Amino acid sequence: MHTTLVLAVLEKVPVLDLLLLGGLVAFGLGLGWFMLRRRARREAADTATLAQAVKEGRAEPMTLHPVVDLDRCIGSLSCLAVCPEGDILGVIDGKAALVNPSACIGHGKCELECPVNAISLVFGSAKRGVDLPEVNEFFETSRKGLHIVGELGGMGLIKNAITQGLQVARHLGPQLKASPKDIADVIVVGGGPAGLATALGLKEQGLTFHVLEQESLGGTIAHYPRQKVVMSERVELPFYGKFGDALISKEQLLESWQKAVERGGFKVHTGVKVEKIDGDDGAFTVQTNKGPVKGKKVVLAIGRRGTPRKLGVPGEELGNKVTYRLIDAQQYEGARVLVVGGGDAALEAAIQLADETEAEVSLSYRQPEFGKAREANKKRFKELVESGRVFAFMASQVKAVKERSLTLEFQGKQLDLPNDFVIACLGGELPTEFLSKSGVNLARLHGESLTAKAKRGSALKDASEKKHRRLSFGLFVVAALIVAGLFVVGQDYYRTPVAARLHHPGHGFLKPAGPWGHGVGIVATIVMMSNFIYAVRKRWDRLKGFSSIRTWLTFHQFVGFLSPLVIVFHAAFQSKNQLATLTAAAMTIVVLTGVVGRYLYALVPSDAKSDDLASLSRRWKSQGEHLENEVTRLELPESVRALLGLAERRPEEDSLASFFMHRPRQWLTDTRRLREVWHLFPTPAHGREFRKDFSKLRRLQSQVAFFRSLKRVMGVWRVFHVVLAVLLVILIGGHIALSLALGYRWIFS
Repeated sequence: MHTTLVLAVLEKVPVLDLLLLGGLVAFGLGLGWFMLRRRARREAADTATLAQAVKEGRAEPMTLHPVVDLDRCIGSLSCLAVCPEGDILGVIDGKAALVNPSACIGHGKCELECPVNAISLVFGSAKRGVDLPEVNEFFETSRKGLHIVGELGGMGLIKNAITQGLQVARHLGPQLKASPKDIADVIVVGGGPAGLATALGLKEQGLTFHVLEQESLGGTIAHYPRQKVVMSERVELPFYGKFGDALISKEQLLESWQKAVERGGFKVHTGVKVEKIDGDDGAFTVQTNKGPVKGKKVVLAIGRRGTPRKLGVPGEELGNKVTYRLIDAQQYEGARVLVVGGGDAALEAAIQLADETEAEVSLSYRQPEFGKAREANKKRFKELVESGRVFAFMASQVKAVKERSLTLEFQGKQLDLPNDFVIACLGGELPTEFLSKSGVNLARLHGESLTAKAKRGSALKDASEKKHRRLSFGLFVVAALIVAGLFVVGQDYYRTPVAARLHHPGHGFLKPAGPWGHGVGIVATIVMMSNFIYAVRKRWDRLKGFSSIRTWLTFHQFVGFLSPLVIVFHAAFQSKNQLATLTAAAMTIVVLTGVVGRYLYALVPSDAKSDDLASLSRRWKSQGEHLENEVTRLELPESVRALLGLAERRPEEDSLASFFMHRPRQWLTDTRRLREVWHLFPTPAHGREFRKDFSKLRRLQSQVAFFRSLKRVMGVWRVFHVVLAVLLVILIGGHIALSLALGYRWIFS
């Protein structure tokens, strides 16, 4: 009865096929529309966010920030959701873009999360240069044997400083393990996160070292305001394990560092100020206020905040009135306090004074809006201003400090405000004099990485690239062996014509419904479904730290290319039913759209920032200027200028189909208009020359328009890829259900 029912259903297959196909098409169109709609809404919101940042003067990043290579970016957008600071990156023109530049503080998680290495972290910008010590890929400065890690080298975040400290320790370990132990292997200057992480890494490597800190353990962190949240990511430390938490206060962090030092079994020499570094690589002598310290290598992890940036106004040195950080809010009880600055340190100081004391608190910031501070701080500060607890002097500047008052420039006027104390939270300056005496060269960076400036690669990135190449080659070899093995097993059967296979001795075993063919299909399906691990890895936070996204993309590509090849062997190079044919067609299109997105999409220039399109745009502009000069020189009338204006106009955003449809009509219109103005030229030669130059200008305009239209069309590859991948899963499910209905259950027996 079961068989009769199956046969009865199969008799109505054409109708079912049409219904199935119609349902799948409707579902696919609906899913595609939903994806495009959602992407369009996100893009519109991010474009508005960037426009608002430009309008408010917040479009300039402070220092370390990501730069997106638009010609490499495939629009995966896996980088958008990983930043702990929120929506710093957005999507514009289908690509990742920095939409909230001034709020970026250089976490760098977006760089790690990009599957195609399209994001780089750089210092400074075209307008705002940043001076940093020149270091190589191992953080070694121009003075051999002297290394710089952490904030002094531009990596201000605790997690990044810790990472660099561990990296430099693991680089020095193999060099110094076999050296004589007559003096310490390394002198670490600085007892903050970078210095302590370096010390733990050196201990792990079995090296000897001294840690020198001019103040107390924790460095600058020890002087942060009470209960200040200073860390938002967890890292792995030797001898300690998982260090830090999602939210951790200054006090908790210092307690954790104390435990890490105890478990590492080393001592931090506090109250030791470094004055000078003598000697050479292998035999350094660090001169301190407590006497000389000798070592083979020196790691500077001193940060920048030890040299606070000053107001630079008359009266700044007046007594103890101006300080550069808030340590204890209670000392300002009942006083009139002005906080200067617009970063987190300034806002947190004003908030703490307002919340914990009865001080009269005001804040001065030179910009009309806060840019680089955290949203939580800006929100709380706004609440205090609206309640009248804090007064904000936005777009103002301190001009002079007096004994019982200060002069403030605000709204075009000079105000004389009663004042007892000024807390200037303006960040730190590079200790250039100390670095110069230490023989360290500085580099001014304008949107560059230090390694790019030094024309060297990053050791960490080089190692990662080699590892990735080995993985790619290994997967290629595995794929080749699998395909070769499948072919060897059934080569004679696969070469036999389909009509004659029924009589082949291996038919029962190798046919699609046979043990081998069916088994290959089952294994291929399981492998194919593993392709979706990449999508899960992109979206599930718990998997974010489980191998790099690039590794998963490589595996995704490996499975994507291998699956259709293996399925061909499962089908024994034939197609017997429409469901199987639809499944194979969907799989092929999924692979092709993946190839378009991963390889071809990035080949088309995206906008004027692309070298190819920028060059094309420059030629177009130059040709237009040349023609304008000719029109002016010949004193031609407005009708010719109007014709020229058509060829100089920026191409409108258009589909590729519209682009090709409009070209013939444009050519006919141009020909007619050129004939209409022909009599206006002084001589036929002038007319021919203008027509030739005008045609060249039109071609350049068309090339720019073509690239933009092509990029627009190719930008929907992801929609096809995802929609068809979902449909493929449905079809595979139907294929499996049909196989089970027909009785192919040997795997369960």
